[in-house]
Amino acid sequence: MIVRRRWTAAATTAILISAVLSHPGPGAAAPADPITLATTATALVRVQLRDQAQLDRLVATGADLANRPRARNGRILADLVLTGTQLAELTAQGARAVQIVQREGDGSRRYADSVRAAQERTAAGLRAPDAGRSTTAAPTAVDTLQVQQAYWWTTGGQTFLQTQVATTATDDPDVEITVSWRAADGATGSFPLYRFEDSGEYQYHYALPQPVPSRPVQVTATSSLGGVSRVITPTLWPNVTPPPLPVGYQRDFIDAYLTPVDIRARIKRLARQYDDLVDVIDLPNRTQGYRRTAAGYLGDPTVAAVVVETVRFGDQGMNGVQVRTVDPGRPNRPLTVGYRDRVLVVSLATGTAGKTVSTTDEVAAAINARQPDRFRATVEEGSAELPMPIAGPTRLDDGLQGTEVPARPWTVQALRLGVHRDGSRVGVLAYSQEHAREWATPLVTLEFAERMLANARTDPATRELLEQVDIFVIPTVNPDGANYSFNDYNMQRKNMVNHCTGTSRDPRYRSSWGVDLNRNYTVGSYFDGYVGASANCLSGTYAGTAELSEAESGNVVALAQAHPNIRFAMNVHSFGGYFMWPPGAYRADGRVTLPRPSIDESTLFLTSARRIVGAIAQERGTVTWPSQTGPVADVLYSAAGNSADQLYYELGIFAWDFEVGNDRWNPATGEWEGVGFQPPYDEAHGESQEYAGGLVELVRVARDYAAAATDEPQPAG
Repeated sequence: MIVRRRWTAAATTAILISAVLSHPGPGAAAPADPITLATTATALVRVQLRDQAQLDRLVATGADLANRPRARNGRILADLVLTGTQLAELTAQGARAVQIVQREGDGSRRYADSVRAAQERTAAGLRAPDAGRSTTAAPTAVDTLQVQQAYWWTTGGQTFLQTQVATTATDDPDVEITVSWRAADGATGSFPLYRFEDSGEYQYHYALPQPVPSRPVQVTATSSLGGVSRVITPTLWPNVTPPPLPVGYQRDFIDAYLTPVDIRARIKRLARQYDDLVDVIDLPNRTQGYRRTAAGYLGDPTVAAVVVETVRFGDQGMNGVQVRTVDPGRPNRPLTVGYRDRVLVVSLATGTAGKTVSTTDEVAAAINARQPDRFRATVEEGSAELPMPIAGPTRLDDGLQGTEVPARPWTVQALRLGVHRDGSRVGVLAYSQEHAREWATPLVTLEFAERMLANARTDPATRELLEQVDIFVIPTVNPDGANYSFNDYNMQRKNMVNHCTGTSRDPRYRSSWGVDLNRNYTVGSYFDGYVGASANCLSGTYAGTAELSEAESGNVVALAQAHPNIRFAMNVHSFGGYFMWPPGAYRADGRVTLPRPSIDESTLFLTSARRIVGAIAQERGTVTWPSQTGPVADVLYSAAGNSADQLYYELGIFAWDFEVGNDRWNPATGEWEGVGFQPPYDEAHGESQEYAGGLVELVRVARDYAAAATDEPQPAG
């Protein structure tokens, strides 16, 4: 019997602390032409930071970090979503941009390119392209070194070696560790490792995967304190190969980026086409929808202004409402507010000389007091107690650009696939796009679903899987945020619910509103004192007003609770190439994580991960690094209130996380390069194919677990 329990603690104030790297070696020389952005532009930028202190300041101020900062040749590299102004400030502080991974607006162009290319292929009677399938005795010392990892693999014709070494001199920030290697062809070489700390606690020394000429057969680590490790023979990673695909196996069902509207149509088509294998589940909590209140400035924000906002959403008849201030033209007149014929008129108070005397604060208070059912008003930041100017008429608008998106609450849907959809078979849940800007992720889950359904007709092995496993797929957890990301702001991470108050409701912050759904769950949450989320409504990791405050997170929990046969789950995110599982959060003081899985559970997590990583690599040779395979809190950062922890600790589900979009090796520069949230479609297509194969292997893992249920460990949740 599974004992389900919730891990809670007294709420304390938590700060966002990401994984940090300290004491790197000297950096590389700056390029001749520095990378810059226009002042108001936004981009995802790979930045070489000046030092540890600069990274600490970014973390403390809630910078939008796309993934864990990394060390490369003595440099701290961080992927950050930045405006041109922010990049200029960082540059002035000694940082240097090394790659524009993705510019704001690239996603929109790439979406249009993908749709246009798909239409051209359809017109030509061609299938989508195959997305680049690859064809291809120690002396006495002050410290003791332990080689924790030494793995090698080959991808794209290049062999890589990655090592991870721990020293017992944990308190010495200056200890240097070097790894020496010998390859099968007799070549030798070495490379430095860099100290990795998380939440102020030493973890180990490591480096990004290093290219080597052939299979490495020996590695040794030495330290600047005289420590020498044992000689280690590196292990092939992941060294697991899935069963070969049969002749005629059907795949490649994705030919363009998909908006939530497209996804809903795809779900409807699959249910109609495979009515004997598919149920569509309408999840219980309808989202806000692609809607916002109408707002505008009454006055001039550069001089003095009041933000006026409608109580109802703009699509509810409030877009186009006007607001204005007027001079009554007579002395000693009171401040009045009236609404007629869709115009809000504020008549300013006058003094004995007949001049207007109302302040911005008085105008805002009067609107709130006299029209509370229609309007809210706040003084624009910097305008407090200033004289209110004669202004208007100003047209209020919700600011939304997506003309093809339905403006109403959204019903999130899940696909249920299988021959026996009655709870009698072990269940697997795959869900994606908790974060709006991660456009490749629903391509993964839909490609997976369609592979299972199409091949059930022709492939006995697939049919057998659907006989033995009950599959649930939520292609887009966050449809509202995704619609906003496609139509308004490509970098949108959160949903569209605006919990901000006061000056934070200023329309200039419209692309910072919303809740990070993967910080809104109940286990290891910000509200219980765990690290990796924020109480700031404008932060990219805003946890919401309370645990499960959002419809979207409630839907994931409701589906899992309603189907207790679900024992395995995969949350598909992007980007960076990670494969992770609980614990996903810790407390800042002492880096105390949620309870660790038992030895048997950890073995199940890791052995299953190796199987799935091996399946992913079969598509085009992409290998998820061993250093990025493991518990979230160890290989990424603390993510307070994430959904995998919720499913594992609360509901007894073995829960993993993908971060699709692995870095690509550039042999010309000798650098690993990021691909971004919305890469050119060919890259996104490749991600959909390889990670869909990983999800098929997850189904096999679940089948094998069910077949040996009496011998397998049960999750601790």
